[in-house]
Amino acid sequence: MACPQCCGIERVFDQKTAERELSRYRRKGPEGSTRLLIDALRAGGVEGLSLLDIGGGVGVIQHELFKAGIKAATDVDASSSYLAAARSEAERLGHAGLTAFHHGNFVELAAEIGSADIVTLDRVICCYPDMQALVSLSADRARRVYAVVFPRDGWLMDLASFFGNLMLRLSRNQFRFFVHPTAQIEAILGARGFERRSYRTHGLIWQVIVFARA
Repeated sequence: MACPQCCGIERVFDQKTAERELSRYRRKGPEGSTRLLIDALRAGGVEGLSLLDIGGGVGVIQHELFKAGIKAATDVDASSSYLAAARSEAERLGHAGLTAFHHGNFVELAAEIGSADIVTLDRVICCYPDMQALVSLSADRARRVYAVVFPRDGWLMDLASFFGNLMLRLSRNQFRFFVHPTAQIEAILGARGFERRSYRTHGLIWQVIVFARA
């Protein structure tokens, strides 16, 4: 957890943020692009499958897919506050005993993380500088489905990323936002036998893509 980005993640996604997001989830359920991702996974069937949720936040995907019938989950997050909130909600909902929680940088922890039927990264690729390592290692652990939410690339997002990161530098926060090319992400997944199963967009920023092994 010594990497600058991980330190920035701990600062941005702190206890106050985690408590606010968990409270909102309890009141209103999944929001926006996360709801689209969950709906797409449910449509493909999840009963009896296992989940690896990387950067799972307060655990919304895990909690919702347990309701839909998954049998086990693994949650890896670089934010200790998010991980604590996800564990707390899992205990409240009664599936904490079916979930393994790991705190840290997934790329560094990958060797000790097992495979799962479904792997999800909801707004995580944009939080990691080494996209190739993150996507490659996480895709290698997906037996059936690989589902992601990440920004659409293009000049508009490049501009937003530039000014967003400028503000972070001025505030001396080590966290950075990244816009990785969609074509490069899909090429990595294609080389591992994945093809698109569904595609949705949410607002001007997010694209929601579910890949399945061919």
